[in-house]
Amino acid sequence: MTTVDQPVDVLLSDGSTVQLRPIDPADAPGIVAMHSRFSERTRYLRYFSPYPRIPERDLIRFVTVDHRDREAFVVLAAGQIVAVGRYERLGPQAPEAEVAFVVEDAYQGRGIGSVLMEHLADAARRNDIMSFVAEVLPANGTMLRVFADFGYQVQREYADGVVHLSFPIAPTEATLEVQRGREHRTEARSIARLLAPRGIAVYGASATGQGVGAAVLGHLRDGGFTGAVVPVHPSASTVAGLPAYPSAVDAGTPVDLAVVAVPPEAATAVVADAAEAGAHGLVVISAGFAEARAEGAATQRALVRAAHAAGMRVIGPNCLGVANTDPTVRLNATLSPALPPPGRVGIFSQSGAFGVALLAEADRRGLGLSSFVSAGNRADVSGNDLLQYWQDDSGTDVIMLYLETFGNPRKFARLARRIGRAKPVVALASPARPVGVGDTAGPDEVAVAALFAQSGVIRVDTVPELLDVGVLLANQPLPVGGRVGVVGNSSALTGLAATACVGQGLTVADGYPRDVGPSAGAAEFAAALAETAADDRVDALVVVFAPPLPGQSTAVDADVTDALPAALALGKPTVATFLVGRLPPGVPAYGGVEEAVRALARVHRYAEWLRRPPGIAPELPGVDRAAAQAALRADGTDPGALLAAYGIDVVASATVDSADAAVDAAARLGFPVALKAAAPGLRHRLDLGAVRLDLPDEPTVRRAYAELAATFGAEALVQPMVPPGVACVVEVVEDPAFGPVVGFGLGGVATELLGDRAWRAVPLTDTDAAELVDEPRAAPLLRGHRGAAPVDRPALADLLLRVGQLADEQPRVRSLTLNPVLARPGGISVLHAQVRVGGVAARPDTGPRRL
Repeated sequence: MTTVDQPVDVLLSDGSTVQLRPIDPADAPGIVAMHSRFSERTRYLRYFSPYPRIPERDLIRFVTVDHRDREAFVVLAAGQIVAVGRYERLGPQAPEAEVAFVVEDAYQGRGIGSVLMEHLADAARRNDIMSFVAEVLPANGTMLRVFADFGYQVQREYADGVVHLSFPIAPTEATLEVQRGREHRTEARSIARLLAPRGIAVYGASATGQGVGAAVLGHLRDGGFTGAVVPVHPSASTVAGLPAYPSAVDAGTPVDLAVVAVPPEAATAVVADAAEAGAHGLVVISAGFAEARAEGAATQRALVRAAHAAGMRVIGPNCLGVANTDPTVRLNATLSPALPPPGRVGIFSQSGAFGVALLAEADRRGLGLSSFVSAGNRADVSGNDLLQYWQDDSGTDVIMLYLETFGNPRKFARLARRIGRAKPVVALASPARPVGVGDTAGPDEVAVAALFAQSGVIRVDTVPELLDVGVLLANQPLPVGGRVGVVGNSSALTGLAATACVGQGLTVADGYPRDVGPSAGAAEFAAALAETAADDRVDALVVVFAPPLPGQSTAVDADVTDALPAALALGKPTVATFLVGRLPPGVPAYGGVEEAVRALARVHRYAEWLRRPPGIAPELPGVDRAAAQAALRADGTDPGALLAAYGIDVVASATVDSADAAVDAAARLGFPVALKAAAPGLRHRLDLGAVRLDLPDEPTVRRAYAELAATFGAEALVQPMVPPGVACVVEVVEDPAFGPVVGFGLGGVATELLGDRAWRAVPLTDTDAAELVDEPRAAPLLRGHRGAAPVDRPALADLLLRVGQLADEQPRVRSLTLNPVLARPGGISVLHAQVRVGGVAARPDTGPRRL
């Protein structure tokens, strides 16, 4: 959210960066200077007259706003104001405002108008302005397109030679789709400019050949980079056999990327030199920034600010570098002397050390690389940026990520859901909850894996597992089902494979495992493979081959290997463990049976996710966002009113501290009633005697209260009785990888002890809600167990959708618990609700675009 005291950096449609901030009276000279650079046409289209200069009175009004009824934002590039947008309310407390903006000629056509529109609309909505009006000359086709292409329902009228526009500015699915489409294109283009540069300037490469700068320079040169390589050195005329220059601009060649290996204190000067040469971005190999000390963090912030002000993006600092194996680029700007062979897998690593391991292991296993980025401190470019780039990259089919932390978890989940539908995403990511991320117990290890699976991400735990899955995805088709045919020449190995399949949730197909025996020849083994591949009962193959017995031909393994391609030709994914020999290209090889089956199972679960409908976020009746905001008032939260604003009714209750008060409350609420110990952890503990049910009259209430007070204290809760049902629990917590997540499970000590909760990230779709209800291990109790009537599961799904929408729209809600929720054939009852509210939590994936 843009505020009056915090500028933001934004990307334009060409991938360059600019700064956007509220206008200030001190901007008057900058506004005049920008106005002087306008063409006559731009002035006329904006002001409907030649307007050659800005009168002093108009200038003061332009730069003086109250940030409520009148707001204006300026856009700066290279320190100069290049655009301004403003709205002005049409009268006191009016819900409408007039909007207008103007962009300097040299920056037109780069998406500044749409960025200004997003931020102005966001600011206006926060000040209770519901719609914009604008007046545009018919000749101003560019401005008319800005409004028309935004997704708003624009009404047009033509009068007196002017087009009058009016439109509501409430965000809709259409406007959100437009905004995210622009976000995708701008972020993808910003990365594309870094991975296919025409020329590279290298800063910090010593003339002696020592140090990281010299290493990267050598790898660039020896890797056959197709563009120009420009060493920048203050005094040397040549570095690594290449002509060196004191400044990148002196080389007289296009420079799109700067590789920086200078000390942190010198990095900002490099930004200025690279900007003068026209660079689009920096790859900062140097360490000593935010990872080292507080001063380093300040230096890192200054570096990014300077780069963004110059229109550049930053990879790093403290990173391994970037690579692109495209034969038209052949870029190795990394500390790794050799890259894996060219291929169709994109790799992102936050850690430099893990990046080295990933590249080395990919090379050893023959996994072909399309491009590689190590983000280091991730001061600017992140894994989300690379996801946006790889989605459209025709040279990348599989995406592999190593993530230590999530800078924008909601955005990661959103992008992964979309991109995973077209290209598999495999992630090695820690499930740990960083210090300070929520104080409520969240998803456990199993649930974290399920959350990744919800977004279509194949989550792994180690670098070898990352490569296990990667080589399978890169070389084999996806399985159409989970039936596995196991073929081998060792009963021990085939039995082990079959057991591993069952343990990973795969089904061993009827008639398998098939053991051809240790004495089988190559022809027999090949025939068994071909029959299995052609078997309609088999969706995937697991092939195991043990060494030939003593006295058998030593060429048997080679003959069997040669038989594999014919079996693979039928298009069923195959994984193999050969204890001797080398497999032919295209057949994923694994050192052990368990690794092979585990990789196959993970890919199978991804294929299942692809086959499931993505679902929609339905429009829920009875949601009153204004009432929800009123319930979150500054002087205290009204949980009941907040939930009611989202159509969630909580059964009435009264807190009492005496027998007389309990009787009065029961009479007011209506007999029969339930009496419960008031402490949150006891309200549902029938097993401890903390709940007394179905109290029909005053004497039983008095007696029950006396017994409860003697054991649990004077404070108690009185509630009217509701029909019985299966006790369920609904929760909302903040997760470090996914932001707000909704949990669902059945109530009871046993299910709490076992952690039997299903979790989904918000916003929830109808598919998510239905899966939440059915996923807990105890869910059969909801479908009718041992003759019981099935409960109203659609009502539970509706409740989850409402809770999910609340969590998505109200960032002040830090945690929420509904416990118990009684589910029965005729509906549900929410008996208790607990809501914890704090300051507005950061929701970086909401609001207008910014870096």
